[in-house]
Amino acid sequence: MARQRRAKMSASQLPSSEHTLHGLALLDDARALCRSERSSRRERKQRQRSDGNSWCPALLYMTFAGVVILVVAYFLYVGYMETRINTPISAPKVITKSGLAVPERYWGTYRPGIYFGTRTRHPTSIVTGLMWFVPGHFQSNMLALRHWCDQADDLPKYGWQVHDGRNIGIQTIVDKHVILHTNFVKRAGGQHGGDWSARISVLPKTRREEGGQASLLYYVALDPDDGDSVLQPIVGTSHSLGSVRGISDSVGGFHLHVLNASGIVLHHHLLSTKHMGLHMLKETVYKSLRVFQGKNEMDKYIGLAGEMFSHEDTDRLPNFVVYQATGQVPFEIEVVYESDSVVRRPGMLMGESLTEEIEKYEKKFHVDFEKKFSMEAKGFDKEEIDFAKAALSNMIGGIGYFYGASKVLGEYNSDPVPYWKAALYTAVPSRSFFPRGFLWDEGFHNLLISKWDREISQDILAHWFDLMNWDGWIPREQILGVEARARVPDEFVVQRGKNANPPTLLLTLHSMMAGFKQELSDDDYEYLSHLWPRLRAWYNWFNTTQFGDIPGTYRWRGRDPKAVQELNPKTLTSGLDDYPRASHPTADERHLDLRCWMTLASGLMADIARLTEKDPSRFDDAYRYLSDNNVLDSLHWSYAANGYMDYGLHTDDVELKQLTPNSEMRRIAHTDPKLRFVDSFGYVSFFPFFLQIIDPYSAKLGKVLDDLRRPDLLWTSYGLRSLAKNSPLYNKRNTKHDPPYWRGPIWINMNYLAVRALYYYSNTDGPHQDLAKEIYTSLRQNVISNILREYKRTGYIWEHYNDKTGRGEGCRPFTGWTALVVLMMGEAF
Repeated sequence: MARQRRAKMSASQLPSSEHTLHGLALLDDARALCRSERSSRRERKQRQRSDGNSWCPALLYMTFAGVVILVVAYFLYVGYMETRINTPISAPKVITKSGLAVPERYWGTYRPGIYFGTRTRHPTSIVTGLMWFVPGHFQSNMLALRHWCDQADDLPKYGWQVHDGRNIGIQTIVDKHVILHTNFVKRAGGQHGGDWSARISVLPKTRREEGGQASLLYYVALDPDDGDSVLQPIVGTSHSLGSVRGISDSVGGFHLHVLNASGIVLHHHLLSTKHMGLHMLKETVYKSLRVFQGKNEMDKYIGLAGEMFSHEDTDRLPNFVVYQATGQVPFEIEVVYESDSVVRRPGMLMGESLTEEIEKYEKKFHVDFEKKFSMEAKGFDKEEIDFAKAALSNMIGGIGYFYGASKVLGEYNSDPVPYWKAALYTAVPSRSFFPRGFLWDEGFHNLLISKWDREISQDILAHWFDLMNWDGWIPREQILGVEARARVPDEFVVQRGKNANPPTLLLTLHSMMAGFKQELSDDDYEYLSHLWPRLRAWYNWFNTTQFGDIPGTYRWRGRDPKAVQELNPKTLTSGLDDYPRASHPTADERHLDLRCWMTLASGLMADIARLTEKDPSRFDDAYRYLSDNNVLDSLHWSYAANGYMDYGLHTDDVELKQLTPNSEMRRIAHTDPKLRFVDSFGYVSFFPFFLQIIDPYSAKLGKVLDDLRRPDLLWTSYGLRSLAKNSPLYNKRNTKHDPPYWRGPIWINMNYLAVRALYYYSNTDGPHQDLAKEIYTSLRQNVISNILREYKRTGYIWEHYNDKTGRGEGCRPFTGWTALVVLMMGEAF
């Protein structure tokens, strides 16, 4: 179109030559300018391409560097998270004095898993102990050599009659053919915990065994980790059966004598060797036993081999020395331990002087017992009081000292890792079956221990709280050292960092609060101040790991929804194991007992904050909210069952069934589960009552008290059963091989909480005060009478009791929380 317009121009419109030249010049200039502009644009584009090309490597480098930094940061984070599980909390230790700083409790019978033994509260302590056998008595086709407390030994009875945790222990052991008495007493002095002596008497069980033979073996063993320790055995005479001189990091230099105190010792032998591990001392002795020829061909007897070392052992230095005395029943030996650091000693602690020391401390024990528990004043007879003293003594005599590292598994760990090495001073639930520390048991244990000796109890709690990790978690089962590890199946060794246990140590602190509030000494203030950061961390750990989906609710972690072989997936973390919860574990669950524990914790934290001059407002607020009965009722009161219940995805219509002849039994739900209350009465239903959360004026308290004494629910003539008779899972097996545990049997720790709560409500103003008093009297009497009756019948205090017959069941002796019967007898709540 432009060309057409130019063609149509008239001649007059064409430019003149002058103008044409000028126009051509301008045109040339324009063309030059255009060429220059095009050149400039090309250069700019080249520069841009060049700049773009230079930016590409830089961008790639920066991206790569960023990725590397993120990867490194991720692995550093994961590495950090992996180490949190076995990193101690950054806070001052609660233990301020231990070991030789507490000389009066340095030596003790701190090996509860053996029938009689001693050690110090030192990580690599020397250990001493007793073994014995009766010639001709076999068990499982082997000589019945006694050492570890073992239910398989089937002893008719054994246990402490007197033990104060400091100076004295008197024990009776009834075997199949003989009765042993072990008396232990200490004498202060020197720099390593003083001296001690043990008198071991062997008596015939019946007249038929009188004049028969029995063999006592007393040993000293060194810890393999105590590299500079030495033992030097000295051969004995007819009176001194032998002695050992030694030196160890734990006790310095020492001398241990084994003496013939009375009766006829027919043979005495020595074993000097290297043991195969502190958990294999009995096996080492078995390997060293020989048959010796007596004066005539028919006179043969079993004795120790003397020195026994392998051919490869060039130093021939023993770490295990045993003295054996085979005597004619009755006879008696004395073991006298003397520390080289005692400079002025009034004489050997043996014979008459030993008798005097035993009598002095035994008398003091009896006086102190009555002062603390007022049994005579309450009308109990001598037999009943002796039982109570034995129950207390077995709790105190069951205190042990352990050292080692737990195996733990955190959320970010692919394999178990060792916890840090640490000491644990703790009571144990059962010397024969559970000779180690259990977190939730220990809170109940110390309700009694703290009433007997608060210093010992505070020391125990300090050891437990010093096992807290960076997150505020404490492993719930402590398997420390080779002796403890040897008695636990592998599947129970590893402790998982998300799994809780009821914070029952707070029960003990709550029990101590009355004394603290009445008079807070400087030592008490310091103790609580050291405890505070760990209490706060523990409280926070529960609130951040065990919370529920709805505000104000809590849920135990650790239930396995895939456990289809179980009728009701266990809740081991709650301490109540197979107690029925929602049939199908989900995040919707609300666990009533855990909420009640956190209510108790919140109130206690507020009290301790005030005592230690901290701000209690956060804990006061939490306690007011959690103890608000209206909130509690809205979350846990089932109007269908008319009681407090758990909540979750649940159906009662379940059974264990074998689908094919060779298959395992599996849980089958015949109706679909629904979100609902778990309407089964049992211990959990009464937790708001047990922990005294229900308002004394609440109408629901009257309902709870009425339910408590209903025979079709928990009430029996022997105590409160764990699960109501009308519950669908009452006395049902959880698997083909797991009998009911918390589904009917009577447990004394829960009965203690019930009796304690009844005592509280019967002494607190309210419309239900008289009813609480009436039930208190009946329940207390039922529990005490049954435990006493079974002790007389069997010789033991038991783990739990049958709800139909009252008979003792489970393991024995179980002088952990069952010993709380002493507090019920003494009404020391």
